Amino acid sequence: MAQHGFNDSAPSLFAPDGDEDEAAGATLSGKLPSYIGDHRKRLRARFMEGGATAMPDYELLELVLFRAIPRQDVKPLARLLLDTFGDFNRVVSASPARLLMVKGVGDAVVLELKVIEASAQRLMRAKVMNRPLLSSWDALLDYCHTAMSHRETEQFRILFLDRKNVLIADEEQAKGTVDHVPVYPREVVKRALELNASAIILVHNHPSGDPTPSDADISMTHQVRDAAQVLGITLHDHLIIGKSRELSFRSNGYL
Repeated sequence: MAQHGFNDSAPSLFAPDGDEDEAAGATLSGKLPSYIGDHRKRLRARFMEGGATAMPDYELLELVLFRAIPRQDVKPLARLLLDTFGDFNRVVSASPARLLMVKGVGDAVVLELKVIEASAQRLMRAKVMNRPLLSSWDALLDYCHTAMSHRETEQFRILFLDRKNVLIADEEQAKGTVDHVPVYPREVVKRALELNASAIILVHNHPSGDPTPSDADISMTHQVRDAAQVLGITLHDHLIIGKSRELSFRSNGYL
């Protein structure tokens, strides 16, 4: 497998700035300038004392970039990323291809951002997996927003529940374009049977930010509901995740 500008011995986020730079072609030669080192020390101290709430997005992003680019002033890149994508969440969840289009971003930076994204999703997912979903609804919504709200294309997920409404599987069924994702009711029900699921919840995102269902969303949901009912599987809900809010088919009378 080809190497892409980073290695397995990456420096710690809070390690001294002296390790070999992972970002090829983006380093300052020789000793790290004191103004950069002092700035990094101040940011790390503020983070350790006050946490992320004490820091604006660009400074939190700097902390992430320190690891990928240990011998360069990363503030300009942090600001460029935020100008390009809008906020910290959108930077972290941007696709690798989009990130690599930003001047100064290499594979090492993409790796760090994707690790942050995967960690956030895993933390949120741990709060809902193997738990009764209908009594952990807020945690479920938090997980769905973390995983899907900032995606630039549509993604369709299925949450599979057992007879006690405990989440036993969470799977991505399909990806699509900015305004369409193909969903096949037969495949949804087939997978539910394979997992011995008694109920399902459908989830997909609207990259536009508006979670209002389209006619196609409503028609597809009814097709899945009807196909599932024949086999004794309950469709509890269909959630559409927007940028800052979600829509529940059940709560809004579509189911």
